[in-house]
Amino acid sequence: MLPIISADQRLAEKSGVKLVLLGPSGIGKTSQLKTLPESSTLFVDLEAGDLAVRDWRGDTLRPPTWPAFRDLVCFLAGANPALPAEVPYSEAHYRHVVEQFGDPEQLGKYDCYFVDSLTVLSRLCLSWCKTQPGAFSEKTGKPDARGAYGLLGAEMIGALTHLQHARGKHVVFVGILDEVTDEFGRKGYAPQIDGAKTGLQLPGIVDELISYAELPDEQGEPRRVFVCHTCNPWSLPAKDRSGQLAQVEPPDLGALIAKCAAATRPAASAGPATASNPSTHSILPQEASA
Repeated sequence: MLPIISADQRLAEKSGVKLVLLGPSGIGKTSQLKTLPESSTLFVDLEAGDLAVRDWRGDTLRPPTWPAFRDLVCFLAGANPALPAEVPYSEAHYRHVVEQFGDPEQLGKYDCYFVDSLTVLSRLCLSWCKTQPGAFSEKTGKPDARGAYGLLGAEMIGALTHLQHARGKHVVFVGILDEVTDEFGRKGYAPQIDGAKTGLQLPGIVDELISYAELPDEQGEPRRVFVCHTCNPWSLPAKDRSGQLAQVEPPDLGALIAKCAAATRPAASAGPATASNPSTHSILPQEASA
């Protein structure tokens, strides 16, 4: 029988904000890492383009392949006990990755996982998907693009959803935002992610969807801001599930996460977010599995 969790117990649990930060190339998305505590943030660097944050002194991991990223997600978020042993994120998969990465207690030092970027991650995933049996026609043996992209959507959504369930951790996914024009000449915005399924389902996975944009202020001068509400005059993709954010917020990711997290704490104890006690341990993975 499942135990009933009271309101007091639920409010006492440590919760994390799950957030997607989208913006055009060069606006400074990766540089937002500098607003997060170095001692309690893990930077998952998929782009190997950390020039803008080379002076940031937190811990970094660089998974080079989709299977390596999938292993890391399982380690960071734990196992899903409902899954059979042969599929990713199961108890068996978790035991395997613990042998690679070491004692899961070392993750206690981290309050936030910063994943940069979804754009590159989707390319890693698609490259792997194109080599799988489902990406080839059973009749002719030739590559089947529909099969590859179908697998891409399932793999990306599975990984992002699993990492979203890392309880007590803030998770930030960074991605490029493109301006697009439909067949009727109407302009809009969409995340730069291979395959349509991930981009369509992404808003439903996370708590916060933030567009980082350069918009004119009251004097007409350009300024960089976070756009946070779904209904905004610029038609930028955005969502605020916390109810704590204004339509436009200053471009400070650390402050924005702290503001969102205030919604998960009882009123009597709400206050500035604090970093976990830093540990001397770091994650040093061995060779990732295929």
